[in-house]
Amino acid sequence: MTQPKPLSVDCDRHGRKISAVVCCHMIGPNARPVGFIENKSEPNDRQAWCYACEEKFEEEGEMTQAFHEFNNMRLVCIACYAEIRSRHTLPSQ
Repeated sequence: MTQPKPLSVDCDRHGRKISAVVCCHMIGPNARPVGFIENKSEPNDRQAWCYACEEKFEEEGEMTQAFHEFNNMRLVCIACYAEIRSRHTLPSQ
């Protein structure tokens, strides 16, 4: 079975790149490190959220409406995703 072609996004900083998704808590230049939990089940589908989102997901038991509202996922390019991962990965990870 072939992998679907990854979606792309036009990034103001990096141009047209493959897209990725992160929670809203990791976005912004002043965002303090909040942890980085990555979905590794699909290598061409980069998704990550912070520790608080992981706690909310475990509390809800699945991706409920309350989880989606708390998480408020944002679309970014893979270059921004790599920068976000570097900034939010905590030393104990």
